[in-house]
Amino acid sequence: MNFKLPIFDVENLNFNVGGVNILSNVSLQIFNSQYIAIIGPNGGGKTTLIRLLLGLERLNSGKIKIYGKTHSEFKEWYKIGYVPQRASHVDINFPATVLDIVKMGRTAQRKIFSTMSKEDETLVLDAMEQMDIMHLKDKMVGTLSGGQRQRVMIARALASQPEVLILDEPNTGVDVASQNRFYSLLRKLNKEKKITIIFITHDIGVIADDIARLFTVNQKVITCNNPKQALSCDEMSELYGIEAHLIHNHKHGH
Repeated sequence: MNFKLPIFDVENLNFNVGGVNILSNVSLQIFNSQYIAIIGPNGGGKTTLIRLLLGLERLNSGKIKIYGKTHSEFKEWYKIGYVPQRASHVDINFPATVLDIVKMGRTAQRKIFSTMSKEDETLVLDAMEQMDIMHLKDKMVGTLSGGQRQRVMIARALASQPEVLILDEPNTGVDVASQNRFYSLLRKLNKEKKITIIFITHDIGVIADDIARLFTVNQKVITCNNPKQALSCDEMSELYGIEAHLIHNHKHGH
């Protein structure tokens, strides 16, 4: 049982566009240090749910609180690192090095036009080391592979020292070897740094043994605290349109 204040506390959330319900009567809580996957069919409302949590969309009715505060009251956005869908897709001519990109993660912590402090520089380098990209620091970001850019964008988020890291389908267009390395890094951040991890994914087979909670989103949200049991359920596959091979591929063969 959790007695601490939830990071996100959602109550009876509803969101519609043009009279079409995208999310209906959603209630959920997310607590510190949890490792959560969000799954569901395309168009089911996964990204919309994340955007509502972050205040990037306005809900039609219901309540969302972050650390006990409404969106208008909450000011400590640096506590939440967000890597949106396709964030790693960068124009090859984009004029910035890997170091430049990761430094952007400190912007929210500094006044406009202020120079980086020694602490800022240390945190930037620490984030790069965590994502194993120090050897890329002087490379132009547009010349990197998809997997490398992915780690750069996460390092940028980590530079702000977030308590929560939210990722929207981070492995889109990334090769399998990079995906496996990426999930290993996420596990380390969650277990060693106690960072709350929330991510939308279709790669359920890869992380079924690691996630502590599962949110299935298809207009409504179902919270599951026993992901392995849920992922072995054929009814879940049929209801949410999740491809069967993604469910059955993880190492225990469920």
